[in-house]
Amino acid sequence: MEKPVNLNRYRKEKARAQKKARADRNAVTFGRTKAEKDLDKARNAQEVKRLDEHKRDE
Repeated sequence: MEKPVNLNRYRKEKARAQKKARADRNAVTFGRTKAEKDLDKARNAQEVKRLDEHKRDE
């Protein structure tokens, strides 16, 4: 006689696999490394600073 099958475990494993697949697709589509994010943040801060330095006081 075979062992009884735990259907809840299989259902949860299937849901986890689907979530992981979706996360992997999103990582490819939207993902950026921390270094890329930090570089963009630094460039934006530099641009803001440069623009503020060119403001004319009235």
